[in-house]
Amino acid sequence: MDDERSSKRFETLAVAHGEEATPGAPDVGDVVSPIHLSSTFALPGLDTEMSLEDVDPSKGEFLYSRLSNPTRHALEERLAALEGGEHAFAFSSGTAAIFTSVLAVVEPGDHIVAFDDLYAGTRRMFENVFRDRLAVDVTFVDATDTENVADAMTDETTLVWMETPTNPRMKLCDLSAIGEVADAHDAVFGVDNTFMSPYFQAPLDLGADMVAHSTTKFINGHSDSIGGAVVTNDEAIADEVVFLQQVGIGDVLSPFDSYLVLRGTKTLPMRMREHEANATVIAEYLDDHELVDSVYYPGLESHPQHELAGEQMMGYGGVLSFELAGGLEDAKAFLERLETFTLAVSLGGVESLVEHPAAMTHEPVPREEREALGITDTLVRVSVGVEHVDDLVADLDRGFAALEERIATPK
Repeated sequence: MDDERSSKRFETLAVAHGEEATPGAPDVGDVVSPIHLSSTFALPGLDTEMSLEDVDPSKGEFLYSRLSNPTRHALEERLAALEGGEHAFAFSSGTAAIFTSVLAVVEPGDHIVAFDDLYAGTRRMFENVFRDRLAVDVTFVDATDTENVADAMTDETTLVWMETPTNPRMKLCDLSAIGEVADAHDAVFGVDNTFMSPYFQAPLDLGADMVAHSTTKFINGHSDSIGGAVVTNDEAIADEVVFLQQVGIGDVLSPFDSYLVLRGTKTLPMRMREHEANATVIAEYLDDHELVDSVYYPGLESHPQHELAGEQMMGYGGVLSFELAGGLEDAKAFLERLETFTLAVSLGGVESLVEHPAAMTHEPVPREEREALGITDTLVRVSVGVEHVDDLVADLDRGFAALEERIATPK
C-alpha cells in the first residue's frame, strides 16, 4: 500500500481518494470526478511499439472505455484503498464480479469448497454454471465449523468461497482459520464482503486472497445503481480478472454508475454507523417480543458466534433476520401491515427494507434445502435503514398488531 493511503484513515479515503485530480485531464478544480461518457480516447500519436498492457490509467493514459475509463478508474482506486487491496475492478453487478473472480481461479476438473448458506444467486451460479456446465466440482459445507471446511478439501480444491455473515441467517465463519486451511492446500480464498462493507470487515487482512462486493448494497447505499467489485492483492489473480473482465467478457461498470458509487462511498462510514445503531435497537426490540421466536444478529449476545463477530468485525452491520411465531399466513399479515419498512428484495440502502426469503430471494432453492438451512416460512430478513429508529419500531408495532389480530380471530 502506498504511503499516501497508509497515512490516511478510512473516512478520509472514502471522501476523496482516487478523485484528487483526473490524470491527464485539464485541471479545472473538480471536487468530484466528472462522468466521462466517451467510449474512446484520442491518442497523441501512433506508437507501433505500444501494446494494450502498456496503457496505464494511473498515468492518465486511456484508450477505450471497456478497457479503462477515468470515472471507473477513480472508483476502482477508491475501492482498493477502502478494502486495503492493491487492485480493484468494478463490474456491472455483484453477480458478474463473483462469476469473473471465480472463473479467474478455476478450470474444468477443479474443486470448490463453499459455505452452504450462500446467497441463493451465488449458490445457483456454482451449481448450474460452474458444476453443471463448466465441470467444476462443488462441495457445500457448514462453515461455521472450520473443521467442515478442512474435511472437504481435496487435492483438486483450487478455491474456497465464503460469505460472513451469510444471507439470510447471519451465520459467521472464522476467516483467519479458514484462510489457513486454504493456504495449507494452496487454494485461493475468496470472501463476499457485501453484508459488512469494507467499513466493518477487512477480509484481506484476515487471510483472504480476494474480496467481492455487490456495490448495489451498502457501498452505493442509495438503491439507484447496480454494480459489483473485486479487490485483491494477488498479481496473478488481478491479471486473470483484467483479461476476463476487459477482453474475455467485457463486463464493466458504466461511467454513470461509477459516479453514483463514488458518491455513495463518501458517506459510507456515517451510513454504516447509523445502520448499526438502528439495527441494534431493532434487534433488541425483537429479541424481547413475545411473538418472535428467534433473532439472528451478530451484535446480540445470544448470537452463537457473537464472540467471533467481535474478533473479526469492526461492527455488526445493518442486516438481521428473525423468526416470527405462527405460520406463513401470519408472516404475510405482518409484512403487509408495515408502512415505513418497504417490502422489497435487496438491502444496504438508506431506506429500511423487509423481505420474506422463502417466498422471495430464496424461493428458487428447493424447500428441503431451504428448511435444512433454517429458511422457514416465518423467517423475515430486515435491512435496517437510517430513518429515525422510533419510527421503525412504531412500524414493527403495526406489523405485530396485525399478527395479534390474526391470533385473536377464531379460525
